[in-house]
Amino acid sequence: MLDSAITLTSFLLVAGGGAVGATARFAVGLAAARWTAAWPAGTLAVNLLGCLAAGLVVGLLTPTQEALRLFLLPGLLGGFTTFSAFGLETQQLLQRGAWGAAAGYAFLSVAAGVGAVAAGRAVAGRF
Repeated sequence: MLDSAITLTSFLLVAGGGAVGATARFAVGLAAARWTAAWPAGTLAVNLLGCLAAGLVVGLLTPTQEALRLFLLPGLLGGFTTFSAFGLETQQLLQRGAWGAAAGYAFLSVAAGVGAVAAGRAVAGRF
């Protein structure tokens, strides 16, 4: 069952932010492709900008700014890059002193993510 604090407004804030973020990601990708097609510079730029923005949002917003947090973090930055969530969560583990958990999370996210892409491509190749 959903938390009673989660409302239709919450979903609309996340959806609206996600639309803005996804559009911004597309624009950054197009701009980066003009500079280089040989390397995924657009994805790198999006990931780094998203991580910087996540740190700014978490550092600047107060707990009373829940609507803005929903629009910006899971919404805009979620649509822009989920790597910002990965970076934020890893940094939070480090901040708590959970170095092993942070290293495991980072390694597993990257290694398993690359493996999952390979598995998906292998399955798709059978069709």
